Amino acid sequence: MSDTVAGAPATFGAKGYPAALEWVARRAEAFVIPIVALIVGMVLFSLFILAVGKSPIQLYETMWRGGFGSWFSVQNSLSRAAPLLLAALCVALPARLGLVVIGGEGAIVLGGVAAAAAGTAFSGAPSFIVILVMGVAGMAAGGIWIGAVGALRHYRAVNETISSLLMANIAIALMNQLVEGPLRDPASLNKPSTQPLADIYRIGNMPGMEVHWGLAVGVVACVLSWVLIEKTRWGFAARIAGGNVRAAQVQGLAVGSLIVGFTGLAGAFAGLAGMLEVAAVQGSANASLAAGYGYTGILVAFLARHNPLAIIPVAFLLGGIDASGGLIQRRMDLPDATVLVLQGMLFVVILFSETLYGRFKAFNPDLWQRSR
Repeated sequence: MSDTVAGAPATFGAKGYPAALEWVARRAEAFVIPIVALIVGMVLFSLFILAVGKSPIQLYETMWRGGFGSWFSVQNSLSRAAPLLLAALCVALPARLGLVVIGGEGAIVLGGVAAAAAGTAFSGAPSFIVILVMGVAGMAAGGIWIGAVGALRHYRAVNETISSLLMANIAIALMNQLVEGPLRDPASLNKPSTQPLADIYRIGNMPGMEVHWGLAVGVVACVLSWVLIEKTRWGFAARIAGGNVRAAQVQGLAVGSLIVGFTGLAGAFAGLAGMLEVAAVQGSANASLAAGYGYTGILVAFLARHNPLAIIPVAFLLGGIDASGGLIQRRMDLPDATVLVLQGMLFVVILFSETLYGRFKAFNPDLWQRSR
């Protein structure tokens, strides 16, 4: 067979075409099925819009204008994508071990509260030190919270999906208790919050953009996560354990350490998202931290097939959809929660599409191998 370059067939002679088709078949399934699921979800959502007496074409046009139709809209979408990148990693990293962790919302709110408390405690120190301490505090809070989910799964066989969801609810209640109690700023009357951060401790925007540096942090986190999973022995061990835990244990892999380590890292990313929301957007910790980014991150991760690099464009897409909610409300007299209906339909269809992998012969490389 001809030599290959970057994994793809270099020549396409009589024997090269089957090799090329085999190469495409190995990779096409991961792209085609999510895209088809996305289209089906949008068709179902169009039927819902027709049922409430509105035009799907007008709605999608409005959604495009609100999320991607201008430079202002694009920047708004990128700002909303920033926490989604980190929230999606909270789902994608444990998924490589076969775990379904959906409690990233809890890690986000606790990360935000911990960062706000650290910022207040270290007020007066140099800005670089305070921002660094806030980041460490947010990551530690989120990492401990989701790492506990992994520990419960491995050592006590507690289902991680249920425990992470329940712990998210506990985290939101704990956040409310802290913000309305010992950490409350006496000046925050109508909307309880922590002490506001001084301007020098706030994270600003990237040059030439109205998008805070959290976007760059999220992109770097996705790239580093891909390197961890695909290029390191820990990532290889995680993939082995995710495929067959018993086989991994027979091979001597420390499955418990992998589970707790990957869930802890996943929670740390979500906690960092909460810190960025406080330091770059809100300026303090309050009820707005529970904005649903953790739950939207689930959809982002599943649509990206838990691939950290694919999370980047998918987060931008979902961020744009989320950003268009206000314009949809004003232009079409629909509630801004309409986009949540779309996200819900997409999530259901994507979950259903998980059952379709491996069922189509066109995506089976063996079909093209036999044709040589």
